[in-house]
Amino acid sequence: MFDRAILHLDLDAFFASVECLKNSALQNKPLLIGGSSDRGVVSSCSYAARKFGVRAAMPMKMALRLCPDAIVLKGDMDEYTRQSQLITDIIKEEAPLFEKASIDEFYIDLTGMDRYFGSWQWSMAFKQKLIKESGLPLSIALSINKLVSKVGVGVKKPNAEAVIASGTEKDFMAPLSVRCIPSVGKETQKKLSFMGIRTVHTLAQVPLPLLHREFGKQGQTLWRSANAIDDSPVVPYSEKKSISTERTFQLDTIDVRWLKDKLSALVTQLAFELRQSHRLTSCLTIKIRYTDFNTYTKQSRVSYTAHDKTLIRRAHELFDQLYQRRQLVRLIGVKFSGLVSGHYQVDLFEDTINEINLMQAMDKIRNRFGKNAVGQATTLPLIKKKGE
Repeated sequence: MFDRAILHLDLDAFFASVECLKNSALQNKPLLIGGSSDRGVVSSCSYAARKFGVRAAMPMKMALRLCPDAIVLKGDMDEYTRQSQLITDIIKEEAPLFEKASIDEFYIDLTGMDRYFGSWQWSMAFKQKLIKESGLPLSIALSINKLVSKVGVGVKKPNAEAVIASGTEKDFMAPLSVRCIPSVGKETQKKLSFMGIRTVHTLAQVPLPLLHREFGKQGQTLWRSANAIDDSPVVPYSEKKSISTERTFQLDTIDVRWLKDKLSALVTQLAFELRQSHRLTSCLTIKIRYTDFNTYTKQSRVSYTAHDKTLIRRAHELFDQLYQRRQLVRLIGVKFSGLVSGHYQVDLFEDTINEINLMQAMDKIRNRFGKNAVGQATTLPLIKKKGE
């Protein structure tokens, strides 16, 4: 019996699986989803392609060198979002408490179910129900916390069915590479390797003060993860959460280019907040208040994202649709709603390696010097208008 029972549910190669659902002829074929240009990036790939060493976020050019016979698809984010919502609706009907961690990952809190039915028995039955109703393959793992369940899925997928019994978490994780820990990226793995730390077991033996000295606050996260400690709760799924910001001008203006630059800056600020809080938005709203105080809003659904470029582009489209009166504007505002927990993924099929690296580098600068320390050229403060 689990004192705490957390199920992690992960849709296998989600984008590629949806493409196979749309076209059965693609089954078992090496598929690359992403940008097809020379500077394009692999957003997702099928397991048949992964056998050749292809991975997400890899330059498409490199992926095609590794797997020259792969089929390249631009992808359909609207369809992926629709399929994700279908899975979400099914989970919402059946699960006692769940969190949508990203477009293709979920956590379900089954604590207490062992008294009545059995957490693992319910999990296996629910997996089959999801596969039958959605047609999509998926993996599951059950343990006492979110961390171990996520790792359990990661090392066993595709079609994972892993249960890590209470009390065996550290033994389960000990022989694994440190790269299996969700918070360990390439740079952290490289630094740990230089320190002679390659397995979770070795990492768990490192004194906490040493990790704190070398990694700062992340050191404690690494130590806790290596020791299979994770008290984070399953955050109830809700589409009502939102964040917003607005700007009132000292002088009303009709300068459209200037207004769009200010709008871009507001979007960039909120998108950074999303990434810092590990959330994604699915709805964008902009607000315009004219000099006569009449206020208008317009909103649009977007595929789950926290990416500046996509959100700025959609905000500008909404502005063009909304700004019809050609009157002086005194205020503009932006709101992101339909938020879910989740890390930004390379799911924007026009992304390039340079754009991804640029966004990550800018976020590092903001973390160190403040959220307004850096911005793209169109979002940096312009020469101030007289009186502003």
